Amino acid sequence: MSPENFFSALSDETRLRCVMLIQQKGELCVCELNNALNLSQPKISRHLATLKKIKILKARREGLWMFYSLHPSLPPWFIKVLQDLDIQEMTPFCRDLKNLALMPNRPNTCCKI
Repeated sequence: MSPENFFSALSDETRLRCVMLIQQKGELCVCELNNALNLSQPKISRHLATLKKIKILKARREGLWMFYSLHPSLPPWFIKVLQDLDIQEMTPFCRDLKNLALMPNRPNTCCKI
């Protein structure tokens, strides 16, 4: 992962918001990201596919549902940059965290059929 690819990928607000939530929570289902960001599933999925393609995220399927986490092969500097970002109190990031916290029936229950 080059710094250019890293910053280019995270220059999009939706991708940055997804990565920051995943970094803070460890692993999130697409349904959780939809709820937290208040965006459509196709839009979220398109951005997650981009992040997966360049190996910022990895995906895990459970039935029909996809769960995303940071890719285990990310370089240490990448993780440090994410951890050092002090944006949790900034909009829209604080709103995303609040929306996620208020989501009823979060996985492991909301994504079961």
